[in-house]
Amino acid sequence: MNEEDGSRRVENIRLLFEQLVPFNRFMGLRVLEIDGEHGTIRLQVPFRPEYIGNPQVPALHGGVVSMLLDTAGGAAVWSRVDLTGQVSTVDLRVDYLRPGRPEPLIGMGRVVRLGNRVGVAELRAYHPGAEDEPIAAGMGVYNVRRGAPLDEAALRRAIEASKG
Repeated sequence: MNEEDGSRRVENIRLLFEQLVPFNRFMGLRVLEIDGEHGTIRLQVPFRPEYIGNPQVPALHGGVVSMLLDTAGGAAVWSRVDLTGQVSTVDLRVDYLRPGRPEPLIGMGRVVRLGNRVGVAELRAYHPGAEDEPIAAGMGVYNVRRGAPLDEAALRRAIEASKG
């Protein structure tokens, strides 16, 4: 893949995950970094008061953390396969290491194994500037179904339709 194709692929992944998936858009998810060659991705969700799960601490709800990790793992695997393929979660393990503060949260996914039908990703969640203090770590296993070549015009039409 040449540099131009790689740049277009990264932009398509960004559009898919930020705009086309309604839940990601609702959560305010943003793609910070994609390296499809190595299968790594960093995503971020903003802090919102509604994301607090324990108001006494206060700490982020575990569902926000697991959503971010699952999405990062799926996106990392998807960055290594054709974008028209499908990636779905088979298994997700999340170990909560410390409470998430009421701050934005970054999720990192890195492909550790990609076969014809299954991809495995290592996952970490941490606050900006605190990568060495993860609030959660885990592993995700994803089913991979490969598809036809990507129709970029159709992708852009779907994204525009999802906004309206």
